[in-house]
Amino acid sequence: MAPEPAQPLLELVDVHKQFTARRAVFASGGEQIVRAVDGVSFRLARGETLGLVGETGCGKTTTGRLITRLLTPDSGEVRFDGQDIGRLSKRELKPFRTRIQMVFQDPLDSLNPRRDVGRTVAMPLRLLGHDAASAVKRVEELFERVGLSRMHLSRFPHELSGGQRQRVGIARALATDPDLIVCDEPVSALDVSVQAQVINLLQDLQQQLGLAYVFIGHDLAVVRQICDRIAVMYLGRIMEIAARDALYERPQHPYTQALLSAAPIPDPQLQQARRRRKLTGEPPSPIDPPPGCRFHTRCWKAQEVCRVVEPPGLAVGESVQVACHFPEEHES
Repeated sequence: MAPEPAQPLLELVDVHKQFTARRAVFASGGEQIVRAVDGVSFRLARGETLGLVGETGCGKTTTGRLITRLLTPDSGEVRFDGQDIGRLSKRELKPFRTRIQMVFQDPLDSLNPRRDVGRTVAMPLRLLGHDAASAVKRVEELFERVGLSRMHLSRFPHELSGGQRQRVGIARALATDPDLIVCDEPVSALDVSVQAQVINLLQDLQQQLGLAYVFIGHDLAVVRQICDRIAVMYLGRIMEIAARDALYERPQHPYTQALLSAAPIPDPQLQQARRRRKLTGEPPSPIDPPPGCRFHTRCWKAQEVCRVVEPPGLAVGESVQVACHFPEEHES
């Protein structure tokens, strides 16, 4: 008898989130509905890193904020350690707040400019009941763990470099001993050399502490370096989710193929040999997404069924699931 699969740390089940947007002053009508996240489902195991990638406006950041409950889903389930936290009250959610943390894209905007970074990192500890002495000791340990020294404790955010500020943000996320950290493009504002240092730090922390990450990014080289599995989003939905090597070596969805073909490859010969798939036009508006497959307006494979029928999530292999009527495996 096969063993029961382990319960995932995080599971999203058909999660939806809409926002109301007002029309332009001279446009007719009143409010418009933006479908930011429209039926997202995936699982995340303990100690695993799942990447969320896609063009700007695809819903990946909104998904991250739903996971951390900075936003409340309209429908669907956000299960953490087996419990649906999607609609818990503030009081009921409090025990989970310590276990799910977030590292933001811009560390300068996410840090209080009027408070030294030592006190910023100590704040969640004080809220958890630590006295001043134990909080200071814990902050010193956290700073050492993320590669900062005691001299940085009294610095204000503007006195630190971008990489140092992001290390402070990571230390703050670690303060409550979380199981899961949502990283919202944590290196996109950093220089390339500093990006590598922060990515290495995140990987070291994962190995040392057993952390799970949801890593939101647009740089496919960075995502490949840190993620175990990758979900490709388009207009609020997941087009393909696969193990890292499977996705990069043989992408199944046309949108994934186009994203990867646009990413630079260090080897000029491989770059020249790679088949280029160029996307045409802009993504449709999430206010009025096209019927059927949402990618059909930009897809070179699109047929009549794509314009009418929403593709199911097809299991192409053990490590790949793709929402496409004509995935790569189905080609002759």
